[in-house]
Amino acid sequence: MLSAAPIRAYIPAANVARARKFYEEIIGLRPKEEYAGGVIYACGNSEVFLYPTPNAGTSKASQAFWSVADVAAEVTELKARGLAFEEYAMAGQSMVNSILTAGGAKTAWFKDTEGNILAISQRV
Repeated sequence: MLSAAPIRAYIPAANVARARKFYEEIIGLRPKEEYAGGVIYACGNSEVFLYPTPNAGTSKASQAFWSVADVAAEVTELKARGLAFEEYAMAGQSMVNSILTAGGAKTAWFKDTEGNILAISQRV
């Protein structure tokens, strides 16, 4: 059954070399395996597959998010590495230090070099 099977997130990349530099140097991921022109990264008990496609960055929705214990600390560390966070206007909500607190979570969004929207989120 699928409920017992591991699931792997996909992150599309128009330029895999450029995207790898971002994910490895800015985000801090380490390659687990190169596969089919892309790369697999282990993130906790999950994996993400960065794969080549000309369709990268076309989604207007988040591709994936990392569930973290302290989103503010992660934002601070990633900003120190040069990552720019997105600032979204949400009805009746305001972001503080690039973090939105709503819906039972604190979340911060950013785009990778390929235009994909990703996030880090902490349940509250």
